[in-house]
Amino acid sequence: MKIGIVGAGQVGAASAYACILHGIGSEIVLVDRDPALARGQAADLAHAAPVAHGASVRAGGMDALAGAGIVMIAAGVPQKDASETRLALLRRNAEVFAEVIPAILREAPDAVLLIASNPVDVMTDLATRIAAASGVPASRVIGSGTILDTARFRALLANHLGVYSQSIHAHVLGEHGDSEVLAWSTADVGGLAVAEAATQLGRPLDAAARAEIDEGVRRAAYRIIADKGATWFGIGAGMARIARAIADDQRAVLTCCIRRDAVAGIGPVTVSLPHLIGQGGVIDTLTPTLAPEETTALARSAGIVAAAAAAIAV
Repeated sequence: MKIGIVGAGQVGAASAYACILHGIGSEIVLVDRDPALARGQAADLAHAAPVAHGASVRAGGMDALAGAGIVMIAAGVPQKDASETRLALLRRNAEVFAEVIPAILREAPDAVLLIASNPVDVMTDLATRIAAASGVPASRVIGSGTILDTARFRALLANHLGVYSQSIHAHVLGEHGDSEVLAWSTADVGGLAVAEAATQLGRPLDAAARAEIDEGVRRAAYRIIADKGATWFGIGAGMARIARAIADDQRAVLTCCIRRDAVAGIGPVTVSLPHLIGQGGVIDTLTPTLAPEETTALARSAGIVAAAAAAIAV
């Protein structure tokens, strides 16, 4: 499958690199407003391909996206620093999408769009509304959402419990940002509720441990931004994971965001839930049975995103 990546900065390049290393896509095309950046990234990435899975990597203009089955969008202005929330990026990035989405769909009308640009929930909502004018259903416009937050949650739980992270099933729902909801009530290890597993393993999850994990997930991006200016490796891996589910028709359940009529009684809204993803995008959605306080938190998170999205006209 041909994969296009619009935005050849750190996130776009990391997404391409993750795809190359994992053998996702037979051809990868990088597009950027700065053609020299796209050329340089493509040349560098092309030198990684022969020692990985041998994908073709090149740079080009929008016309080079023709025939792409997936187009990742990492275009936009970056988060300034830890003091700027993802939602504060909205107005600065909305104008970019108004130009980029129609241009992509003119060249690749059948592509699944994967959105990484922040604030990703609102930008995915905006992209969905823009793409709808070209007849693209919401199921084909997917934001990375909380796929990275979910990975962080599982990693921190794994570290606390002393188990392999892929043995843990746990999800972060709602906004990719400050109001996100760690779904403790549905987390499990080996078929056991995470609290019960923690007790059996001799590593109980008391209030202090939960608070530390929650803070570690919720504040991770801010710490990374403070240390090195931006995040890109984690989200690049997350974008590649979604792309694999589409390219291989895996029917994988991943926490990412699409626009839905309602989430926790709020809608229309674009926030993360576990979605079944395969060829053509989102096939179905799973709605976890949450604890009452988690449902309340999810409704609050959805309300924050819905209000921000409603403020931006297409």
